[in-house]
Amino acid sequence: MQQLFPSEPLYFCNDDLIYIADFYDGQRAALLCAKLQQELEWQQEQIMMFAKPVLIPRLQAWYGDRSALYQYSGLALTPLPWTATLACIKKDIEHSYPYRFNSVLANLYRDQQDGMGWHSDNEAELGSNPVIASLSLGQERKFAIKHKSSGEKLNLNLQSGSLLIMRGQLQQHWRHSLPKSKKFMAARINLTFRNIIGTTNVDCR
Repeated sequence: MQQLFPSEPLYFCNDDLIYIADFYDGQRAALLCAKLQQELEWQQEQIMMFAKPVLIPRLQAWYGDRSALYQYSGLALTPLPWTATLACIKKDIEHSYPYRFNSVLANLYRDQQDGMGWHSDNEAELGSNPVIASLSLGQERKFAIKHKSSGEKLNLNLQSGSLLIMRGQLQQHWRHSLPKSKKFMAARINLTFRNIIGTTNVDCR
């Protein structure tokens, strides 16, 4: 069995942001990235911005327990059943850290023109201090985070196989984004494991 996180975690934002650079090694990360691009039911969804429907600049898919219903920006997501690959990644994360998840939002950034604007994951379904485990696969991309009051900024380059854990009061005080780029970028998959409150967890055994 491979060692999942050989490097020391890096802590930021009063320890509410944890970065593990090589949760999976490069070979495992590349295999997972290629597999998930083929396996998942990717969709380009519409969200409401300034009262108008807008296509989000990426593809996404929502998986999880049957009752893990989630809404953001006017978009209502009903989970697809866990795939074997997603369930086993969830199991690896849960066996490494004391957190449990019942859903995952998968994002596929096809190239440098795909990204995500400034936001906080603060929907009511996530609770007041949610824990989100974010796994990056494929192209290394910049993750930007900015304090809502002070404007303090932090940039992290999320390499393939890295795990970013957001917890505590991070969503209350900080916003984050994945900027677009003028440089050529290959595909990147980001899996954000979440726990929708009021639902029942199931384990992958």
